[in-house]
Amino acid sequence: MRRARIAVDGQVYAGEYRDGDGVVETDDGEFVVGEDGHLAPPCEPSALYCVGRNFAATLDQMEYDVPDQPAFFIKPPASIVAHEEPIPYPTFSEEVTYAGELCAVIDERCHRLDAEEVPAVIRGYTIMNDVDALDQPGRTARKAFDGSGPLGPWIETDLDPHGIDMHTEINGERRQEANTELMLFDPYEIVAFLSERFTFRPGDVIAFGSPANPGVIEPGDRVEITYEGVGTLGNEVAPPTDE
Repeated sequence: MRRARIAVDGQVYAGEYRDGDGVVETDDGEFVVGEDGHLAPPCEPSALYCVGRNFAATLDQMEYDVPDQPAFFIKPPASIVAHEEPIPYPTFSEEVTYAGELCAVIDERCHRLDAEEVPAVIRGYTIMNDVDALDQPGRTARKAFDGSGPLGPWIETDLDPHGIDMHTEINGERRQEANTELMLFDPYEIVAFLSERFTFRPGDVIAFGSPANPGVIEPGDRVEITYEGVGTLGNEVAPPTDE
């Protein structure tokens, strides 16, 4: 099942997304995406926990060493933009990149999980674009700014994250293509590893890293990231603004 949130006249409603007719069915009624409102971010995390360097081909491309444990960083809630919401190109960078990532969404408060306990606490899976101001110093400056975490379009609750095909297209040109079986660290092991360090809250997001070929984006570009069984996250890149 696909769980979505839709913004209608300043209110956000959560329910089941019906793909065939683009309807979000909620306790307050049915809303048509694009007519009654637009999709909101699929959850409200206290943080987005992001794992990097989790695909061998990416390590080779970026000339990184193979980590002996998951390397991670955190994006704040202010980084989130919804499906089809413009990605604001930062005014402080001239080298901004995309990276298509599969994410788990936590469903209950939890801490110190074993890997076999992880499936029971996951609400489902969604997609994130790890936008990176590559020319900035330090991982937080590069990755934790406003608009750096496009997320959506919804949460797929019935999914095994293993062996999933993905691809990323920029303006219709395929730039990334891989399968989650190529991850260095298993998704359940990543969640368990991070849960020893952080207490997760409902709606928190864990992103499992990007395959090879994360590349530069420019204002006017359209980014579409697809993960098999989940869907496609789509956003256009907006010009820099002082607002």
